[in-house]
Amino acid sequence: MLNDLEIAQQAKLRPIRDVAAEAGLREDEIEYYGKYKAKIGLEVLDRLADEPDGKFILVTAVTPTPLGEGKTVTNLGLTEALKYIGKDVISTLREPSMGPTFGIKGGAAGGGYAQAVPMEDLNLHFTGDIHAVGAANNLLAAMIDASLWHRNPLNIDPLTISWNRGVDMNDVALRNIVIGLGGRRGGIPREAQFDITVASEVMAILALTTGLQDMRERLGRIQVALDRDGNPVTAEDLGAAGAMTVLMKDAIKPNLIQRLDGGPVIVHAGPFANIAIGCNSILADKVALKLADYVVTEAGFGADCGAEKFINIKCRVGEMTPSVVVIVSTVRAMKLHGGAFEFKPGRKPPQEEIEKPNMEALIAGCGNMAKHIENMNKMGLPVVVAVNVFPSDRPEEIEALREEALNAGAQAAVETYVHAKGGEGGAQLAEAVVAACDQDNDFHFLYPLDASIKEKIETIATEIYGAGAVDYSPIAERKIGQFTEQGLDNLPICMAKTHLSLTHDPDIKGRPEGFTLPIRDIRPATGAGFLYPLCGTMSTMPGLPTRPVAVDVDIDEYGTTVGLF
Repeated sequence: MLNDLEIAQQAKLRPIRDVAAEAGLREDEIEYYGKYKAKIGLEVLDRLADEPDGKFILVTAVTPTPLGEGKTVTNLGLTEALKYIGKDVISTLREPSMGPTFGIKGGAAGGGYAQAVPMEDLNLHFTGDIHAVGAANNLLAAMIDASLWHRNPLNIDPLTISWNRGVDMNDVALRNIVIGLGGRRGGIPREAQFDITVASEVMAILALTTGLQDMRERLGRIQVALDRDGNPVTAEDLGAAGAMTVLMKDAIKPNLIQRLDGGPVIVHAGPFANIAIGCNSILADKVALKLADYVVTEAGFGADCGAEKFINIKCRVGEMTPSVVVIVSTVRAMKLHGGAFEFKPGRKPPQEEIEKPNMEALIAGCGNMAKHIENMNKMGLPVVVAVNVFPSDRPEEIEALREEALNAGAQAAVETYVHAKGGEGGAQLAEAVVAACDQDNDFHFLYPLDASIKEKIETIATEIYGAGAVDYSPIAERKIGQFTEQGLDNLPICMAKTHLSLTHDPDIKGRPEGFTLPIRDIRPATGAGFLYPLCGTMSTMPGLPTRPVAVDVDIDEYGTTVGLF
């Protein structure tokens, strides 16, 4: 079989004008970025305001492993499969960060015959949205330090500055730095940090905004520090919000590309799911829901990360109701969660152990899948499990996984072959998803907004993760009191937690229960509209592995990208 890049480069792409027309967009509602990319004007929402919304399908997964379970592959493959069985469908995706693309993960455009194209453009600079986020983020950072340098008129306490600079690259050397060196002309010396751009609150705002003026207001509400009297200092106080909005005025428009079958894909925003909300933008989904009968979207990492935030933050802000949740699972992931073998990111996969039969470990590992199914059922949503099949999987292993999924409360559990066969390989999954969409559900949020900060944290920790208790550091306790006094206690909670475990410890696999979840700090994202507790040790700037993917990326004599996957 050809590799992902070869498949993408051999595809005959349709002009984006034709893709837009098929989706129901008018010529004056799109802005072209070359032959195969376009931005969608937000005025389309006004034109389609009275149209009913389509069915909303969320693709999520079990707790991810370094083996890769194929969540984006399933998103795009399911979308192709829905078209294959005759449905009107659009897929919505996040924009990939170049940090993971050049680090461990590689590309994020799907794989095999379930891809979004042009894949090279999507995985690299695309339409420049992430660069716009970085520019807006860094303008605010520059204005903070300029204010300090010009005699600090806002009386900012430098030790409370929480706004970091950003760059869309994995760069461990920038995690903790000292700025302002070089004498009087170098600024005010202080410790500082860089975040990867997709971890910026500006990116979360892009994902959660409902319009240009709403984005302007959200950017103004960003809290960057405290003054020496303990009062919040915002981007509005610094006079930065207007210019930040100008830098973001094109980035707010969703992007249109296509699948390998020529159908439309709307790609917009890219916040990480272990730090921020891990979903594409509300605007992308709202446009898609007006244009299509079915919309397939995705939430990052396992259902305890992206899906929980998708439901309790994104759907709440966007006033959207999902119809069904698709949880992606694999035989090899369940074996890893069951203790059959160990495999850490950046290392060579233990292929012999992965392929060796181990029914005991498989059944034990399915406890992890069961927990995710139960969590989605708790919020009133039906679950369909997509079992992505690999060539080494045995029929009895696949059947055992399916049985465990059904026993845990899944409405259906279906084998999928979309990586190898595209839409045809997901037809059975598409039929199961349509059947689930046709039923009424009891969708509801996990917690009310008027619950206290601690009540919301502890509900997520115990109900979603399986913790027995929560331990708050003195800093976290102080912040809870501070935010309650500020009136921020009515905001939803966006937990910052490792994606590699239901706990805060990435080495703990399976379905742990009764553990204590440590909250070491809580930070405000007042522009995005949530508080984010830090569970254990979290970094907002990833590093590159020993041998990063970037080593293999090159350009050939014909100017064609090679080595990207």
